[in-house]
Amino acid sequence: MNKIKPPFTKETAKAKVQAAEDAWNSKNPERVSMAYTMDSSWRNRDQFFKGRSAIVEFLSDKWNKELHYKLKKHLWSFSDNRISVRFEYEWQDAVTGRWYRTHGNEHWQFDNEGLMEIRDMSANDINIKESKLKF
Repeated sequence: MNKIKPPFTKETAKAKVQAAEDAWNSKNPERVSMAYTMDSSWRNRDQFFKGRSAIVEFLSDKWNKELHYKLKKHLWSFSDNRISVRFEYEWQDAVTGRWYRTHGNEHWQFDNEGLMEIRDMSANDINIKESKLKF
């Protein structure tokens, strides 16, 4: 994912979004973290943290709670070193067994090497029936 560097074109922005989707769907926190700068700043809903080790810890916890995670990202807009995406993903709560679809937006800012230095995410969870899964 970090081989694609700014400034972005429509094609490279779409490729960056697809690479992010592929990495997140691997559910491998270390793989995902390598797309971010060492001191990357994150806002994920109401959580704020910084750095690759915090990213790995966050994602490890996330995927222990969110079973059967499947994500789809869509390019929304882009500029020289920024990309915005809308996304949705489905998952099953490890404690309750309930299924959810999460809808949200992310705003990304990249350094000159193509590593993400800022990730700002907002999302909402919708309880769904297993029979309504899209992914």
